Amino acid sequence: MKVATCLQHVPFEGPGVFRHALETRGYMVKITLGPSEGLPKDPGDFLLIMGGPMSVNDPDSWIAKELQLVKRAMDNGIPILGICFGSQLLAKALGGSVVSGPTFEIGMVEVTITDEGKRDPVFSQLPSTFPVFQWHGEGINLPPQTQSLAASADFPVQAFCAQDRCYGLLFHPEMEEGGIDALCHECPEDVQKVGILPDRIQAQATPHLPTLHQFADRLIGHLAQ
Repeated sequence: MKVATCLQHVPFEGPGVFRHALETRGYMVKITLGPSEGLPKDPGDFLLIMGGPMSVNDPDSWIAKELQLVKRAMDNGIPILGICFGSQLLAKALGGSVVSGPTFEIGMVEVTITDEGKRDPVFSQLPSTFPVFQWHGEGINLPPQTQSLAASADFPVQAFCAQDRCYGLLFHPEMEEGGIDALCHECPEDVQKVGILPDRIQAQATPHLPTLHQFADRLIGHLAQ
């Protein structure tokens, strides 16, 4: 059986609907809580890198080790999907940089598909603008030889790809209602920063989750083919 390695960074930001999408395509999903459990030696057949409240610019030794694991996976041609912190880690591994953004994006934020995104096999199937679930304050300067697929008003790189089977997304298409509740509970300082009540965040997001989950499934289907 093929193995999908999920690098999780905090207990409350798991793979969400990505897990089901991978399992239905014949993968066994192995979750590793990297900062506390250490990293696997082998990235497996698919590498899924989840989010977290930390920054890739932090000096923690496990971040440097995880960057090396991501580079190994890229060298081996393994499909890679990075989400939020995971996308920033992927960008840095590819030679890009991560910088503080002009604002903190939480909850539903509209993004626009770029010209490059309109030619992408996955993003071209999306409306030209659509709302996504966000939870981040840092942004990405594109690595060399990559393309921005989507942008928001404040963050010109909301998604990017490298080659054909390596994607990074600042937003969270995998997020389920329980995951949103956990983020609001575990990161109250973020909620206070933007001045939106947790109930409001959940109420705004819930109607859009089925559409985001469909996109998440299509993305995994493209990467896992």
